[in-house]
Amino acid sequence: MKPPFYDVTLTISDTLITWPADPAVSIRKTSLISRGDPCNLSELTFGSHCGTHIDAPYHLKENGISVDHIPLDTLIGNAKVFEIKNKEKIDAENLKSLEIEKCERVIFKTINSTYWKHSAFIEDFVYLTQAAAAYLAMHNVKLVGIDYLSVDKFDRVHADVHHILLNKGIIIIEGLDLNEVKPGEYELIALPLKIKDGDGSPARVVLRGHS
Repeated sequence: MKPPFYDVTLTISDTLITWPADPAVSIRKTSLISRGDPCNLSELTFGSHCGTHIDAPYHLKENGISVDHIPLDTLIGNAKVFEIKNKEKIDAENLKSLEIEKCERVIFKTINSTYWKHSAFIEDFVYLTQAAAAYLAMHNVKLVGIDYLSVDKFDRVHADVHHILLNKGIIIIEGLDLNEVKPGEYELIALPLKIKDGDGSPARVVLRGHS
């Protein structure tokens, strides 16, 4: 029996929750077979950090690598999902018992995953503290994922956590839907669009359980 796949990607649609300052999603049917056109065709408009997406270091670092140059062996490989019970934040104290040093790719499941059922953006989502980000950077993690639209606190103007992680070359995945995923070890497959000089991109993200 093959190990199960979990699609942890949000569906991109006109009703998708977006970061308040980001462009809204627009999907316009420009051609429809039902109205006599030869094919179905759509025009898509959305921000580079829409839905389940990847932040490249270039997002906040002028000389950081862009999304089209992220090594595939960073985006594909063993990952561990940790469930964090703290309903406010993920702090360094939450990480010290998790054996982070043995993990190259770390994904945090929080109460945030239940927020996807809401139609409006939730401002008080669970975020990473600067101390937690520094702890992850110190342990040479390659990739960090979280189940809402930012690793930073909503009102954190300077995006300190983003800076700590991206300056270290740590790739960030935001907007994961982990409702159906239990804590444990998985294979991660996270493929963004190959956008030239991209600061970020929506991605199809899949976890595969180990047999």
